[in-house]
Amino acid sequence: MVALDIDGTLLGFDGRVPRSVSAAVDAVVAAGVPVVLSTGRGWAGTKPVADVLRLPPGQHVSSNGAVRVSFPPLELLERVTFDPTDVVHRVLTDHPEAMLAIEVIGRGFKVNRPFPAGELTGELIQVGLDELVAERVTRVVVRDPNASEDDFLRLAHRLGLQGVSYFIGYTAWLDIAPDGIDKSYGLAGVCADLGIDAGDVLAIGDGRNDIEMLTWAGRGVALGDAPDEVRAVADHVTDRFPDDGTANELFRWF
Repeated sequence: MVALDIDGTLLGFDGRVPRSVSAAVDAVVAAGVPVVLSTGRGWAGTKPVADVLRLPPGQHVSSNGAVRVSFPPLELLERVTFDPTDVVHRVLTDHPEAMLAIEVIGRGFKVNRPFPAGELTGELIQVGLDELVAERVTRVVVRDPNASEDDFLRLAHRLGLQGVSYFIGYTAWLDIAPDGIDKSYGLAGVCADLGIDAGDVLAIGDGRNDIEMLTWAGRGVALGDAPDEVRAVADHVTDRFPDDGTANELFRWF
């Protein structure tokens, strides 16, 4: 099985899949090997990539492992949730200017204030704080375009988040997920359904939320432009994404 992160692994900063990457994914599919998208994106942002790649029916992991679907047709196989009340209140107490988003599976997000254009996919519904925490959720996105990556690393440490998992992005972006849930959890569910051993999985990613996936898979490959801590845990570091790192790794085997 091949598990692929999306942003920075399949898509460049322009939001497009390079021809070389598309051709490499086609080679995997032609070999009869399942291609599983494994992403921090919600399903609303994952589906268009599956469509662009023309992937055959199969399973995919979104929301950093909290959501697992079969597509097409769309079938929700697993949804892991947590109560966001405490986390949301603690974030806003420490960082009152934070933008917050709660995923609405298949539709988009509920937000407390507008996010920068293009950062979230699907329908965006602005709601009050009470509605934001009214139900159990798959994840909470915390964002502040005026803060730095280091600011959010310090924020996560100050919060001392217990009972949840969290992932820091390249920018001031924090994804908070149910405790113990990450991409490797979702992929393990795919493997269990398909009768595939983790040792027979090739996983490729470039972000901090890929660390668990890369250490879990039989071959975990980091892009050359991934952060140091991601490259450090990988079995192999391929070329940078602009230098066809993803395609080069896939064409090595397919």
